[in-house]
Amino acid sequence: MIHQTPHRAFFGSLLQFTRDKNLKHGKAVHAQILKTTDSACIYLSNTLLNLYAKCGCMHQAHTLFRRTPNKDVVSWNSLINGYAKHGPKFSSSVLHLFRSMILDDSAFPNAHTLSGVLTAASSSADRCAGIQLHGYVVKTSCFDDLFVGSSLVNLYCKVGTLTDARKVFDEMPERNSVTWSTLISGYAGGWNVEESVRLFESLRKVGNENVTEFVITSVVSALASKEFVLAGRQLHGLACKDGLLSIVEVGNAFVTMYAKCGSLDDAHRIFELSDDKNAITWSAMVTGLAQSGDAQKALNLFSKMHYSGIGPSEFTFVGVLNACSDACALEEGKQTHSYALKSGFGSQMYIMTALVDMYAKCGSTSDARKGFDCLHEPDIVLWTSMIAGHVQNGENEDALILYGRMEMQGIMPNELTMSSVLKACASLAALEQGKQIHARTVKYGFSLEVPIGSAMSTMYSKCGSLEDGELVFRRIPARDTVCWNAMISGLSQNGRGKEALELFEEMLSEGIKPDFVTFVNVLSSCSHMGFVDKGWAYFNLMSTEYDLSPRVEHYACMVDILSRAGKLDAAKVFIESATVDHGLCLWRILLSAARNFRNYDIGTYAGEKLVELGSPESSAYVLLSTVYTALGQLDDVERVRRLMKLRGVSKSPGCSWIELKNQVHVFVVGDQMHPVIADIRTCLQMLYRPMMDEGYKPPQGQLVYKQMIDEDYDPVSESVVYELTMDEASEAAPESIYMAL
Repeated sequence: MIHQTPHRAFFGSLLQFTRDKNLKHGKAVHAQILKTTDSACIYLSNTLLNLYAKCGCMHQAHTLFRRTPNKDVVSWNSLINGYAKHGPKFSSSVLHLFRSMILDDSAFPNAHTLSGVLTAASSSADRCAGIQLHGYVVKTSCFDDLFVGSSLVNLYCKVGTLTDARKVFDEMPERNSVTWSTLISGYAGGWNVEESVRLFESLRKVGNENVTEFVITSVVSALASKEFVLAGRQLHGLACKDGLLSIVEVGNAFVTMYAKCGSLDDAHRIFELSDDKNAITWSAMVTGLAQSGDAQKALNLFSKMHYSGIGPSEFTFVGVLNACSDACALEEGKQTHSYALKSGFGSQMYIMTALVDMYAKCGSTSDARKGFDCLHEPDIVLWTSMIAGHVQNGENEDALILYGRMEMQGIMPNELTMSSVLKACASLAALEQGKQIHARTVKYGFSLEVPIGSAMSTMYSKCGSLEDGELVFRRIPARDTVCWNAMISGLSQNGRGKEALELFEEMLSEGIKPDFVTFVNVLSSCSHMGFVDKGWAYFNLMSTEYDLSPRVEHYACMVDILSRAGKLDAAKVFIESATVDHGLCLWRILLSAARNFRNYDIGTYAGEKLVELGSPESSAYVLLSTVYTALGQLDDVERVRRLMKLRGVSKSPGCSWIELKNQVHVFVVGDQMHPVIADIRTCLQMLYRPMMDEGYKPPQGQLVYKQMIDEDYDPVSESVVYELTMDEASEAAPESIYMAL
């Protein structure tokens, strides 16, 4: 019937509309066929079936397939391959059709059939179905077909069995560039870079005719770390020699490769020389800059991309949002969020995860929580980002509540989740809850590797349970610098500075290189123990032995060491010779020490320095006022108070908390919100009077006591303004009793 004139006209039109994917005109021809043709023509039916499948109208294609009376192998292949090209969601339909075809006697599967079925199995990563299909391929003698063999290689690569993929590859009688690039991509996706490069070298020995853009991009995608940048440059030279670099996909692959290898100059050079930049080219460069820590450059390039008229993809938005996270650029992050919504990517899971992470890291946990709560089924990455965001912003109670909600919903946490929750327990000094989280990590089978090991050791140390902290520390299989820092810090903060220094020496003996945080902990230990000479030795060791330039934290520790030892003149000279921009903190430490040692000359000098620099904190004005009061210089006292009032500086209220029966009780000076605050004040009054009878005198008369039990106390309006230092607070008996209640 194909030779008849009407059918021939219809057939030619349908072929043209299929190539153009012109569904509207194709449907018009279909209507004409139904109107003018008396009997069904298998050629026209198959052509119509192919039209609907290629245009993505699988429902119409399946309906036409069912109504076709004399189906042949082309009919089956058109529908099977149509479903196969639409991804994993139609894989089951393809396999069902294939089984029906085998049972149907009207047609026998051929190589094109098997190619489509294997593609569907690879999309769903169904290894069991793949093995069965492999057996059928061997049984029907279709293995020698190039497309079937390539599809089998692709299937095994997708399901992760590269050994089987290599066996199929080696047994194939014929291979083309698709076969080679498929296996190379499989090795690249399996992080087997060396084998991917070796396979490419084998291809070149066979002949350069198969070295196409697909092969080059496949092997280049495997090179994603610094140690492979030399191999990447060699491939770059080969691509230039073969004239492949002008292909936009190849250029994009090299931009991505150089960016991932940390060679941003090379990546930018290729980017600038590319004449045909598309959205992928821009995305590769933006993402590369963001991942390399050049957040501001990434944002600037994204702005340039927008003004160039290039529409970003979802991957571009993820890279830009990550850059906003790293730079804490909240306003730019909000603008990117709006742009993503406008571009139709607002509900995309990767973008939602990046948005939650961005808002949380930029300190806007309320916005992060809004995005999180909008998702009906957030994945573990989102849960972890939200919990970590709460912890990072000091909202530790919210982090624990959210973790409890996650547990109730049966979401399996990962190592980063548990690490964040342990950090929350450490910040709250919630030992019992920390022990429960420890038990959870054992239940879930997590090892004491980083980051859980260091977080758990830190939690026990900060909660004062040093024995448990050291036990965890010793059981960590591969202790890195973070683990050592956590344990040294715990010992230092709990008054065991000598043991902290011994642990530091043990760290050095094991060949672990200390970092900036290590030396902060070590110098802090020297400060608490009064080791001035050792402090100087460790301070100098940073630059002479480990090439670490001291930061403001290390200078602060040294000033504290000298100040605690009473060497205030040396501390003053040290501050004035500091080579870092220390702002106000060093003078503040010196002022506090001068007041403690009653060295009023240095006290007034340091205090006036703070006032001159415009300190926004009340402690500077409070301490300076105290020094002038002790000197009897009331005019200066009044001047400091007026300056404090003029600058709008107010004293922050004191805060403390305690955990009782798995509940954290928080107390703030003057706060009346606690449900049993009246009973607490009554108990304090009952305890305070016997203490006074025994001769106890709190610092500065009854000021500490008044701060705790006087509902109307206002520190700014008192005649003598006073603020406790950390050392004095630890010695104040009424506050200790208050905490115990």
